Amino acid sequence: MWYLPEKDRVRFKAPFGVLFPDIESALLYAGDRRLYAVGDVVTSNIVRKGIIPSICVIDGSTMRVPFRDAHLSTQALSVKRYEVSNPAGYITDELIDALRSAIEFSADSQPALVHVNGEEDLAVIPLVRMLPLESAVFYGQPGEGVVVKIIDDAAKEQANELFSYFERRDGAGSA
Repeated sequence: MWYLPEKDRVRFKAPFGVLFPDIESALLYAGDRRLYAVGDVVTSNIVRKGIIPSICVIDGSTMRVPFRDAHLSTQALSVKRYEVSNPAGYITDELIDALRSAIEFSADSQPALVHVNGEEDLAVIPLVRMLPLESAVFYGQPGEGVVVKIIDDAAKEQANELFSYFERRDGAGSA
């Protein structure tokens, strides 16, 4: 598992993409790209617009407060579901493996949902590292709006740089 030291967390406060005040303007910006969503509120807002992201990554909470939305249930979304554990401040190998599996599964235009027991916030980093070029990742910026990161070579380089701040803990598995 990979741990983000407290001293480096400030690097993750700024939006990792373009910040929009609402989901409508974010969707316009993304155009017809394949969408990937990280976070319960962002995912719910996209689904309410009638769009099912290729992959939804949720943890059942927003700002550590329980978030329940019938739109996000596996039955409502008709998606394959992956259950993983991922504590706050970490990216587990289990999360990385689930994202990789979900990407492979969704390549055939079948959506997937990764439900994280713990916290999903940092899932954006490995997701950007793994997604195909020209994809669009959406995630919430608390109190500010929606961030959209269009995947290109520069985005992957930036994600790799951000991932370099993580420290390997417990020695099991790899990224």
